[in-house]
Amino acid sequence: MKRLNNPFVEYGYKGAEYFCDREKETEDLLRDLHNESNVALISPRRLGKSGLIQHVFESMREREPESVCIYIDILHTKNQSEFAGLFSSRVIAAMDSDAQSALRKATQFFKGIRPTMSFDEFNGSPSFSIDIQPSQEKSTIEQTFSYIAKSGKRCYIAFDEFQQIMEYPEKGTEALLRSMVQFAPNVWFIFSGSRQHLMTEMFLSEKHPFYLASQMMSLSVIDEHKYLSFANNFFKGQGREMKQDDFHYLYSIVDGQTWYVQEILHQLYEYPDMPLDRQAVNQSIDRLLEKWSISFSGIYQELTDNQARVLVAIACEGRVKSPLGKDFMQKYRLPALSSTRQALLSLVQQEMLYHDKDGYIVYDRFLAMWLKRLRG
Repeated sequence: MKRLNNPFVEYGYKGAEYFCDREKETEDLLRDLHNESNVALISPRRLGKSGLIQHVFESMREREPESVCIYIDILHTKNQSEFAGLFSSRVIAAMDSDAQSALRKATQFFKGIRPTMSFDEFNGSPSFSIDIQPSQEKSTIEQTFSYIAKSGKRCYIAFDEFQQIMEYPEKGTEALLRSMVQFAPNVWFIFSGSRQHLMTEMFLSEKHPFYLASQMMSLSVIDEHKYLSFANNFFKGQGREMKQDDFHYLYSIVDGQTWYVQEILHQLYEYPDMPLDRQAVNQSIDRLLEKWSISFSGIYQELTDNQARVLVAIACEGRVKSPLGKDFMQKYRLPALSSTRQALLSLVQQEMLYHDKDGYIVYDRFLAMWLKRLRG
C-alpha cells in the first residue's frame, strides 16, 4: 500500500501501520472468532469499532488465507428488503475473486431474483446489486445463508450498527436472522452497534431472539500514553515531538474519543512548522470548528427552542449528572420541568446527547465546543 501523506486517518481503515493500539481487543476478537463464537461489540460512536473490525479482518486474512471476511454496515437500511439486498450483494461479491464467475454462480443459485453487476466509474471495481420485491425478502436472506454454506468456505461476517434491524417495520427480522445464524455451519458473526441500550436489550433480554447468542464485548478509549507514543512515532518523521502535558490537554478536551483525537492530530500534522503545544491544539480546533460551522448551524436551526436551550446548557457544563436538578435548571434558565424533560428525551433519541452512568454529554464533542462558543 502506498504510504499516506498524512498518517492520522480521518475515515476508514488504511492498514495496521496507521492503526493505534487495540492489541488486546484485536486478540480477543480473533480468538473468539477462531474458536467459533459470535461476538456482540458495543461502543459509542467514533470510538473506532468499525476500524477495529477491519483491522481484525485484515489479521484474520493473514492467519487464515482461505477464509472470507465480509463487513456490512446496515445503518442506512430502512427495512428487511433493503437489508436482504445489501446482505446478499456483499456476500456474492466476497465469495469469488472473479466478478464474472461470482455473477454466474449467483445467477444459477438464487431463485426468483437476478443479481446485476456494475463497475465503479473511477476505479473500475465491480459491485453487485439485487432488487428485492417485498415477497422475496425472507427467501433472499435464507438463500444467502444457503449460498454461504454451499461455498464450503469459512466465513466471518460483521454487521455494523446491527441495532438498526429493530427499526425495521417488519417485526420478524430478529427471529429470522437468529434462526439462520444458529444453524449456519461455516460462518461466524460480529454484531456491532453504537446504541448501547438497544444492543444490550437485543443480546441480554430474554424477550429477544438473540438473547445470550454471542460473547459480549465493549470498547473504551485508547490508553493516553499509548496514543501519545503512536502520534510521536509519526511526528518524529517531521522532526517534532509532542510533550505529554500538551497531548494530555488534547486528549482530555475530547475525552479521549478516537475520531476527535485523530482529527486534531491530522490538523497538527498538516502544519509541520508549528510547535506541538496547546496553542497549536487550540488553533487546530479553531480550524475544525470553522470547517464544520455550516453543518453545526444547520443542526442547531433544526432544534426546537427548548431543545436548543438544553443542548447548549449541557455543552457549557461539559457533563451533567442531573440535568433536571433545580440548580442546573436555574443556572441556565431552562423551561418548566416537563418541557425540559421532554427536550432531554428527544435529544437522547436523536443521539444529540449521550447518557451513561456518569451523566449526560453532547455526543459530538466538536458540536459541544461550537455550542459553547455560540453562547459566549
